[in-house]
Amino acid sequence: MTKRDKKDPSVTNSLQPTRRDRFLPAELLGISAGLGVFVGLIVLIATREFILAGVALGVAFILSLVLMALFALAFKPNAAEVEDIHEQDVEAQAKAAEKAGDAARPASEPAATDPAQGEAPDEGRPTGH
Repeated sequence: MTKRDKKDPSVTNSLQPTRRDRFLPAELLGISAGLGVFVGLIVLIATREFILAGVALGVAFILSLVLMALFALAFKPNAAEVEDIHEQDVEAQAKAAEKAGDAARPASEPAATDPAQGEAPDEGRPTGH
């Protein structure tokens, strides 16, 4: 085994994409498919020709997929959004570390409480995601 194969799990865990990042391609495909079906149905209702409707469906699907992918690539967050992204990353890493700590903690220990709120950290509060 090489040194590269022996990476620290905490490093490789932090490099994992978020759920939102993993599902972005499926989201783009779903929206494009929905738009393609919509255009196909409109053309089918208007012309009653299946071949023309199929062509319109395909063209609308491909065009919407390419355009949405280009818009997703062209998105550049402003300074406030970058700061918010970093804050969310820090919160997610802290939550992951807390989960890892909870897994290692014996069940007999009580849950940690937030001194400012007087309650357990995840009870009834939205995560903001």
